[in-house]
Amino acid sequence: MLKFTTDHEWLKIEGDVATCGITDHAQDQLGDVVFVELPKVGTAVKQGDSIAVVESVKAASDVYAPVSGTITEINKGLPDEPGLINTDPSKAAWFFKIKLADKAELEALMDEATYSKYIA
Repeated sequence: MLKFTTDHEWLKIEGDVATCGITDHAQDQLGDVVFVELPKVGTAVKQGDSIAVVESVKAASDVYAPVSGTITEINKGLPDEPGLINTDPSKAAWFFKIKLADKAELEALMDEATYSKYIA
């Protein structure tokens, strides 16, 4: 199941773990990404917390926790290849995996059709 936030993060939910990254729309707005800072594994976050940073030639932008939970894994290769965010934002350039603390938070997020309307 895919979900999206108003801050342009995507989540792919599998059981009680969500893989998260930024959307194609977000990377397009940022321009060429030159740096990414990811959270530490084991970090507990609340929905809406700033937990990662993406810097492009245009601007720096925070990435927010789309749900509450604990970071279980990060994409270790992404800091060495931040350009993946521009070329493959929805697959190779995932940022982190988070163990969901409260699945009910997912209900407030958008599905793909709603997100498409949101960015139109």
